Amino acid sequence: MTPRRRADLRADTIRLDARNLRGLAHPVRVRMLGLLRNEGPSTATLLGERLGLSSAATSYHLRQLADYGFIVDDPDAPRSHGRERWWRSKARSTVLDHTPEDPDAALAAQEYLRAVAGHAAEVVARWLDEAETAPEQWRNVSNLSDTLLRLTVDETAELVRRIDEVVASMRRHEPGKRGPRGSEPVTVQWQVVPRLGKGSR
Repeated sequence: MTPRRRADLRADTIRLDARNLRGLAHPVRVRMLGLLRNEGPSTATLLGERLGLSSAATSYHLRQLADYGFIVDDPDAPRSHGRERWWRSKARSTVLDHTPEDPDAALAAQEYLRAVAGHAAEVVARWLDEAETAPEQWRNVSNLSDTLLRLTVDETAELVRRIDEVVASMRRHEPGKRGPRGSEPVTVQWQVVPRLGKGSR
């Protein structure tokens, strides 16, 4: 669910704008949308169990995601829980191209980005909790690192483009589908964060 600024948007991508940002600018909705994208269709009850929320609260957030066009009914999902409604993500990616000029929408964009950053931190913390008992080969290839570079705006844009290109060239995880033998879902998180006014510190 990483916000991306990329020119070559695929058809399975939703652009965030002044209108729909209001529907996603909430930590619970960011997590719900991520679960639907990464694990496949679900119901309010199942999502509520995963997130520790009541069915009423979960249903409210799902309605908001649906009203703003992020999720849709899934007519092909199994109806193992009676007549309960099943939902699926409408698209695989979300892109925030720029901060809206409207003050309320700009605030919603900040709330959304903070929710994404919080979720990213949770993913790392979960791995650190699991790493001690994870297979050695997976521990050896995991990576948490940062490097302070000194770049121009154009060089930074090129860095983002090149990283995005490498990530896009890799096999994507598809819910419900098995990859090659030995493959596992791998979360790739990367941030490019200017440190304006920091000089050489």
